[in-house]
Amino acid sequence: MRAKVFVARRIPDAGLAPIAAACEVDVWPERLAPPPDVLRDRVKDCDGLVSLLTDRVDAALLAAAPRLKVVSNFAVGFDNVDVAACAARGVKVGNTPEVLTDATADIAVTLLLAAARRLGEAAADARAGRWLTWEPLGWLGQDLAGRTLGVVGMGRIGLATARRLHRGWGMKVLYTDQADVPVADRDLGAKRVDLDTLLAESDFVSVHAALTLETRGLFGADRFRRMKRTAVFVNTARGPIVDQVALAEALRSGTIFAAGLDVTDPEPLPAGHELYGLPNCVVAPHVASATVGTRDAMARRCADNLLAGVRGEPLPHEVRPAGSGG
Repeated sequence: MRAKVFVARRIPDAGLAPIAAACEVDVWPERLAPPPDVLRDRVKDCDGLVSLLTDRVDAALLAAAPRLKVVSNFAVGFDNVDVAACAARGVKVGNTPEVLTDATADIAVTLLLAAARRLGEAAADARAGRWLTWEPLGWLGQDLAGRTLGVVGMGRIGLATARRLHRGWGMKVLYTDQADVPVADRDLGAKRVDLDTLLAESDFVSVHAALTLETRGLFGADRFRRMKRTAVFVNTARGPIVDQVALAEALRSGTIFAAGLDVTDPEPLPAGHELYGLPNCVVAPHVASATVGTRDAMARRCADNLLAGVRGEPLPHEVRPAGSGG
């Protein structure tokens, strides 16, 4: 008997095709996520679930799906999944690590450049007819060469971002993390410092930390006041790490120079949100992994996890509860 699987949004054929070849598949056809009650109903007799970050996998869903064996999250992050609750019910959880590193680092650098050089504001002025001539004082931005980059969270993506900016623009690299990262220290001459030192000394602050109880709301008004008035703030990690009211005020008041965001809280921001209206804020719609190659690689990992789970085999990329030792 073929396993039954619910896929909560259409994913690339690189992953969907092998799942469909092996399983009975129900794919949610809409662009927006299925509502929670609909999701619970669709998985009630399923062996596997392909979820996205917008799909909450919690105790209520698990209780409604007694046959469920595996949740394959189409993402590196998994803060939408109650991993401990899954483990308690014997449901395995998989994610798609490592394949997003370069694409996300590229977007971090893109946002940093766009915000530092006021590219969004300048392009909008050009489209609106406000570009009258070459102006000596027009759209002046920040220099990059030889400046200081502060990386908050020196994991794979933070390291890849630092490599690009150190090797391309000769930036000095500071970082915060739970421990020294020898490859960053050795290859980039990077230095681990406390967060206050990083904020005070960095010209660019790029956030790559996981969303945890400790990092939720990490960047509020006090943290922005500790940054240089010429500083550019970039977040490609998770929206709730930033107090967006405080960020908007910091941008509006000139406490910091500019910001580039690929993640927000909520996603999407509602139409007319104040961050959209600030000329010194570049907001992208969570596109860090949006390349053909990256999304195909994510889909393949997602399929590998899903198929292993419904067969009762070890997941190639399994997420285990904190403190499990796995």
